[in-house]
Amino acid sequence: MESTNAYRQGLDKNPANYVALSPLSFIARSAFVYPKRIAVIQGARRYTWAETYARCRRLASALAQRGIAKGDTVAVMLPNTAAMFECHFGVPMTGAVLNTLNTRLDAEAIAFMLQHGEAKVLIVDPEYSAVIKRALALLDGPKPIVVDALDDEFAGGERLGETDYESFIASGDPDFAWSLPDDEWDAISLNYTSGTTGNPKGVVYHHRGAYLNAASNIVSWGMPPHAVYLWTLPMFHCNGWCFPWTLAANAGTSVCLRKVDAALVFALIREHQVTHMCGAPIVYGMLINAPDELKAGIEQRVNGLIAGAAPPAAIIEGAERMGFNITHVYGLTETYGPASVCAKHPEWEALSIDLRVVRNGRQGVSYHMQEAITVLDPLTMAPVPWDGETMGEIMFRGNLVMKGYLKNEKATEESFAGGWFHTGDLAVVHSDGYVKIKDRSKDVIISGGENISSLEVEDVLYRHPAVIAAAVVAKPDEKWGEVPAAFLELKEGAKVTEAEIIEYCRGHLARFKVPKQIVFGTLPKTSTGKIQKFVLRQQARSALAIE
Repeated sequence: MESTNAYRQGLDKNPANYVALSPLSFIARSAFVYPKRIAVIQGARRYTWAETYARCRRLASALAQRGIAKGDTVAVMLPNTAAMFECHFGVPMTGAVLNTLNTRLDAEAIAFMLQHGEAKVLIVDPEYSAVIKRALALLDGPKPIVVDALDDEFAGGERLGETDYESFIASGDPDFAWSLPDDEWDAISLNYTSGTTGNPKGVVYHHRGAYLNAASNIVSWGMPPHAVYLWTLPMFHCNGWCFPWTLAANAGTSVCLRKVDAALVFALIREHQVTHMCGAPIVYGMLINAPDELKAGIEQRVNGLIAGAAPPAAIIEGAERMGFNITHVYGLTETYGPASVCAKHPEWEALSIDLRVVRNGRQGVSYHMQEAITVLDPLTMAPVPWDGETMGEIMFRGNLVMKGYLKNEKATEESFAGGWFHTGDLAVVHSDGYVKIKDRSKDVIISGGENISSLEVEDVLYRHPAVIAAAVVAKPDEKWGEVPAAFLELKEGAKVTEAEIIEYCRGHLARFKVPKQIVFGTLPKTSTGKIQKFVLRQQARSALAIE
């Protein structure tokens, strides 16, 4: 029987009314509308949007001349440089998929990713030549074409490629005729999870999701046009939370930063009148605890996105006291970076800073272009009540969720069970519908039958004046099964004893939640500043940690 719905008759998709969504359209627009505005700053170098667009097209052309086409993988091992920014456009202009490699990984992990992703080209900064050389030696079969992305800000390293990046793109056509993907579901990038056990999983993004999250960053953060953005967040991490594409949509300016250093961060903020930056709590902690003289002379308001499983309230409070306007976002590699935001309300400004920080420290509500965030019982898939007490698992649904895991159907199916993406984070929902993480499922400490949130204990520890970083994990215990152990990194020059920390915790926590062991030292962290709890759990189980 033919449809009688008049709205379906003769009203089909055609080139005039339907174009695939892709963030590549953003750079074409900014180069056309704002050709002379500065797009990228790296040291003494300045590139306008017209120049950046031409360099990206040259890169695409050079890759195409080497046979790179739709479905191929181009891997990059780069810090936050102009070349890294350009790869986010030049690689997908060929139809290829961009694989940004974590610059802190070892050779074995890099070799696995290059092999698993079948990289045809590898663009590498000389700073990482030693680890890349070892990784290439571990590969079976054909090796990728290597291009050295030389940088005048780094002297040293070994040349591994047959050519350098500037020579490579010089061989390309600045008028290269690229096109949007035929299907917005086509892959645009490949990001590997940091996997603490077994091999990492390859998370695949599509053009549609990259486009929508790039735009959602602007809308959900309230970014004005032409933002000046400082790259404190690694561009390899979730494609810099999609901010290379966001800056193209915003026609903003990217201020590149090879390495996060407090003195350099504040200097760049002053010099370039930086308005926006992103980072993990550890980055803001570094800035908060920097000497006051480094912070002098900054008159503009700096807007900061902060993310992490749950940034300590002390970090948000410290950043606010420093004059930064902090907004908390939450997401995972599988959700293109941030997919929820703690959307602020004007009436919160009337609250005292400690109460305001509690409100702002929640994971919040869905990003504008993410369909939903919810907290469900992972067994029954029933929503938890909005009582701020009942825990369930955070789950996402919408366009800001990955295509799936590359060559891993089982893991993909498991992560999408019940029609939702399962995050593995445990949370409650407050009466206003805002989500608040309580812990990762693997980080909950079960002591004598009582559940202890490691994040709750960490929040208290971060408020101690001597502590700059804290992590709490389970330590095996004969009587209670497991008890909390705290690993603390102290501020420079600070002195405090284990007994003093324990006594401090007793004044702020129920007795069973107080850490039974305190270990002082530098905490192991990922390249994005996240504390590696799996390392600390191993230490807590070892004889050395127990002694």
